Amino acid sequence: MKPIVRRGLGLLLIIAMGAIMLTSSRLSRGMRRDVTCQSGIRLTVRDSAERQFVSLYDVERWMDREYHAYVGLPLDSLDLGRIESIIGSKSAVRDCQAWITDDGIIHVTISQREPVVRFQDSHNGYYADESGFIFPLHSSCSVMVPIVDGNLPLNLPRGFKGMVEDEDGRLWLSRILAMTDLMKGSVWGNNISQIHVQPDGDLILYPATGRETILFGPPVRIAEKFSLLEKYYRNILPEKGEGYYSKVDLRYRGQIICKR
Repeated sequence: MKPIVRRGLGLLLIIAMGAIMLTSSRLSRGMRRDVTCQSGIRLTVRDSAERQFVSLYDVERWMDREYHAYVGLPLDSLDLGRIESIIGSKSAVRDCQAWITDDGIIHVTISQREPVVRFQDSHNGYYADESGFIFPLHSSCSVMVPIVDGNLPLNLPRGFKGMVEDEDGRLWLSRILAMTDLMKGSVWGNNISQIHVQPDGDLILYPATGRETILFGPPVRIAEKFSLLEKYYRNILPEKGEGYYSKVDLRYRGQIICKR
């Protein structure tokens, strides 16, 4: 076959394929004008095995309240960007994607925020994820993470979500996150049950077992202080015995001060 003939056949094939795709696209758009959303929403939560902040009921409630009517609408009239914006704006939702299929189903896939620490003061409680994003506690789900309570320097209103704007608050939060990150996956993640903030900003750590309270001081030199605490549990406690000391003071550089 001559080259010019081959090129001509190839061009005709490309044109034919383009015509088929165009026709298919027009048919699909026409079908979506005729097909309405009858089956509602099908929700997939990627990390549902770890935590259950968001349910199908929550998503349907958000849609009913903010998108209003969507069941019965033609598929091509549904605003997927708006649906993603509504669901993605909720405090426990980290990421959201939405799409529709020709059977009339709205598919929504979300990832939830992963709390790494819980804060609690006398009137308010909230989580923070590893990026420092603050979001409220959820009545439907409680996550086992370190608890920091007492005189929190963040002063956030109830229901707050987002990043801390105050510079001093952001610095303090970043240090607490560094501390809980060091604890995560280590012996301290299980052995420290509570972190209490004193009026002067010093931290007191309460172990899950034993009578000691650990005077940690401000959240600085974190790795050094945990190294000192490890030496206490490895060398001093076995020699003196459980319950011999009531306080372990780590506030001073390179020192472990134990008090009865």
